[in-house]
Amino acid sequence: MALDFVMIEALAPIIVSATAVVTVGYVVNNWLRMRNGYPLENSWGKAIYPKDNGEAQARVQLLTQENAQLRAEVSAIKDRLASVERIVTDQGYDVARQIEGLREARHEVTQ
Repeated sequence: MALDFVMIEALAPIIVSATAVVTVGYVVNNWLRMRNGYPLENSWGKAIYPKDNGEAQARVQLLTQENAQLRAEVSAIKDRLASVERIVTDQGYDVARQIEGLREARHEVTQ
């Protein structure tokens, strides 16, 4: 049973549409992978990473340095806040505040 021209004409649209769907799916899959930072794969399944340019590496390095500076600044602010909390919750600070309140009250009464 050989394929006759009628059978080929009947199967041609199905073959063409299946080929188009597979090709579009492949392109969309690779586009999504590249957009989200995943490596592409060759025909053997091995990862192919896009080539990095110097500008991207310099930008990453600048962001890394800025990140380190911001972390150091946050750490310093946390230390300062701990010191301020210690001073405010200290009993001596409360006594000094009460003394100043009494002085202000005495000053208001004498006027």
